[in-house]
Amino acid sequence: MANNYKDTMNLPQTDFAMRGNLPEKEPKRLEVWREMDIYRRVLEKNADGKPFILHDGPPYANGPIHIGHSFNKILKDFVVKSHAQRGYFTPYIPGWDCHGQPIEHMVEVTIGPERMAEISQPELRQLCREWAEKYVDIQREGFKRLGVNADWEHPYLTFIPNYEAGNVEVFKDLYLKGSVYRGRKPIHWCTHCHTALAEAEIEYGDEVSPSIYVKFKLDAMPGVFEANGAAGEAFLLIWTTTPWTLPANTAVSLAPEADYVMVTTADGNLIMARELVETVAEVAGWEDYDFVRDGAGEPVALKGKQLFGLTYTAPVRHDITGTVIYGDHVTLDTGTGAVHTAPGHGQDDYLVALEFDIPLLMPVDDNGVFTDEAGQFAGLSTDEANPVIIGWLREQGTLVAEKKINHSYPHCWRCHEPVIFRATDQWFVSMDKNALREDALRAINSEVKWVPAWAKNRIGSMVAERPDWCISRQRSWGVPIPVFKCAKCNSTVATEATFDAVIELFNTKGADAWFTMEPSEYLPRGTKCEACGCTELVPEKDILDVWWESGVSHTSVCRHRSAEGLRFPADLYLEGSDQHRGWFQSSLLTSIGAYGVPPYRSVMHCGFTVDEEGRKMSKSLGNGIDPAEVCDKFGADVLRLWVSSCDYSQDVSISDGILKQVSDAYRRFRNTFRFLLGNLDDFGPADFVAWDELEPIDQWQMVRTVQLLSEVEASYEALKFNGVYRALYDYVNDLSAVYMDVTKDRLYAEAPASARRRAVQTVLMNILEVLVRVMSPILSFTTDEVWDHFPPAFRAEEGRALSVQLAGWPRPTDFAPAVPAEGAATVAAFEEMMAVREVVTKALEDARAAKIIGKSQEAAVVVCAPAAVVATARTFDAAVFEELFIVASVTFEEGADDEVSAAVTVAAGEKCPRCWNIRTLGGNPAHPDVCERCGNALDVLGYEAE
Repeated sequence: MANNYKDTMNLPQTDFAMRGNLPEKEPKRLEVWREMDIYRRVLEKNADGKPFILHDGPPYANGPIHIGHSFNKILKDFVVKSHAQRGYFTPYIPGWDCHGQPIEHMVEVTIGPERMAEISQPELRQLCREWAEKYVDIQREGFKRLGVNADWEHPYLTFIPNYEAGNVEVFKDLYLKGSVYRGRKPIHWCTHCHTALAEAEIEYGDEVSPSIYVKFKLDAMPGVFEANGAAGEAFLLIWTTTPWTLPANTAVSLAPEADYVMVTTADGNLIMARELVETVAEVAGWEDYDFVRDGAGEPVALKGKQLFGLTYTAPVRHDITGTVIYGDHVTLDTGTGAVHTAPGHGQDDYLVALEFDIPLLMPVDDNGVFTDEAGQFAGLSTDEANPVIIGWLREQGTLVAEKKINHSYPHCWRCHEPVIFRATDQWFVSMDKNALREDALRAINSEVKWVPAWAKNRIGSMVAERPDWCISRQRSWGVPIPVFKCAKCNSTVATEATFDAVIELFNTKGADAWFTMEPSEYLPRGTKCEACGCTELVPEKDILDVWWESGVSHTSVCRHRSAEGLRFPADLYLEGSDQHRGWFQSSLLTSIGAYGVPPYRSVMHCGFTVDEEGRKMSKSLGNGIDPAEVCDKFGADVLRLWVSSCDYSQDVSISDGILKQVSDAYRRFRNTFRFLLGNLDDFGPADFVAWDELEPIDQWQMVRTVQLLSEVEASYEALKFNGVYRALYDYVNDLSAVYMDVTKDRLYAEAPASARRRAVQTVLMNILEVLVRVMSPILSFTTDEVWDHFPPAFRAEEGRALSVQLAGWPRPTDFAPAVPAEGAATVAAFEEMMAVREVVTKALEDARAAKIIGKSQEAAVVVCAPAAVVATARTFDAAVFEELFIVASVTFEEGADDEVSAAVTVAAGEKCPRCWNIRTLGGNPAHPDVCERCGNALDVLGYEAE
């Protein structure tokens, strides 16, 4: 009977399963982490380490998490875990934005209009609180399922008393410095949500609007045109896409240095910018028109500023006299060069009106409906008014032309309906009082690190151009503006003492008390109006902008929770790229305004998640991806691996097909771990060999592992997680294709404890220790599973970490054996031989295809190479190349040219039935049918032939 040598081979043994079965295993591991309190244990381990604080930007608590939430939160987990693994002290407090109109709106929809009309403000606020609490719990569980470590039981919520008090602390500071003021100026107003909006709450979308050209009758013919023959009435020709704003017109703005001419047309004598006459004539359909010309036949032209001071009869309110002014905001890229100016309905209009002391009219109420001030248009909404006003202008004979245009228009980010510009009394943060803008720009440009670096220009331009920040909202669910009005004279009452009283009130009873208690119950005794002495005070009804609320988290969280290890400024803020106009900016402005320093040392942004075709995910397209479904189908580690593979600075694509590709990459990593574990089952701490006992390929692989560690650490430090992914993926691919393939013979066929086998195991153990620790921030579930399946001798070591997350970061000095400082130079010659291996591998593939050989072990290879290469090769034993190329024999010969080539023939000799190599059999008399190496191994094993 033939001998069965299979049982004498050192075949891999491990309980680490080939199939990940992540959807089933991950929830069980989450439970283990919960029971051991992994978050707290990591903090305790690193308690003496250098702090690194990633301050969490609060997602909005209004619905389950989506794939964008997951992308962002996993990135944050990479940051925190990679720092924790390297020994940093990393408290991470998750937060939620719980106030605001979307929650209030959902409650309104839920309870219906009848109850909404009857409900008290405290009752409404309680319902909003319950709604927010519900989705905080839902989102928290969603984030936990992703394997994100955080202090989940003690998050920050913007409706908790201590957080609400932080709003007042910052408001107090800015108000007493004079940076916060109440003023009447045009702001974005949502007629559907009935509230003011800040710039950060605006999104832009295409709208079809009426484009009209209207003539405004001047009170007199300008003398220069009259002197050159113009007779009759004179008109300014304006252009607008918002006809509904005409009832608020009080001025026409011209470009100061542009040339303006009078054009004689069938519609009368019209003044407009000379540069736009041809375009306007085409739109108006003028077949015959001319200019008012001077004696030389040239069109008479005046600069815009020379027409300053002319007056006209307002187009709708005929009792109003308008004035011609000028401003740099007037451009000549479209229209007529004469801009209808309604200071109550536009920022540019408002600013130029301030400069020339032009009156501000506001004939539109909170609902977007015209008041009696709009005359015959009273009672119409702004949308209804457009066609009515256009028809009326046509009847009056002042409409010159009309057409429809498609243009970008501001919309409310909550209800997605078009907004209007409307002047109202609001609270503002001044961008220029106390140099807030200047100081913020200095911080952006010189004090904060931006990741990616070009983001500095993005937020910088936004801060440079933004108007004063409107921070008041006309809603119920939020933190009230913490000031009072005098019941008698309506003056504002706000002092250091009143602010401190409100801070104490909010800290002890929360902001709800503002709506249920009288000011006299909590304000200092004797508080009165400084203007008239009245002691009856009325609390402000407006609430703070939610961007202000989330923006002051640097105070309400980083400062208030310093006892938990948080600090101000934070080391990093990380959110979506849209937060350059949102949270990044509101945090910066409130921090600079209150403390003179930015709230963060660095800021990293991520792009949005899009589908495989680059389309934004939406319900209407049906292309959204539910992270819970991804976890149930692929596992959270596959989702985490996808995040690590992305260039997060741009929009990132995800789909079922992409996740299947990532699953293939995951299997490559998992199979690598399985190979390592399987071949180390009998390896223990006492089995490491010295550096000099390693063979050339072992030393080469050790050096490559040290290089991998350095590259991975640098990528983590630079927050380049796709660099981590690429380095690790390339490494395991090469590991599988070269070292694991080459050393299988030693691992499987040598005697279990032979020096040559222990040398390979020494290398594999070092690789395992590096891979499991550096991949832990990304494949958190899988690496912990690997940690639990480590070789038994290592699992039994006293003091071994319960989780890989507690194991720390591998260092080159931890390698056993340590890689010498000159390690890279030591293996340089072998690295040269690796290039030869590529040539030999190609020749072997060709020989197999030509059926010259079956397996590479049957091959005899002759390498023809330049003299220098041959000289290097001869510094190694021939057996080194037999193992490296996995062939029977290798011969090097000098060639006539600089190319390396390889010839393959069938090797002479017999095939060893145990190791399948072509070797001389019978070298060990006790086992004459196998090669000497296998015979010696059989002796060690005590094997007796059947």
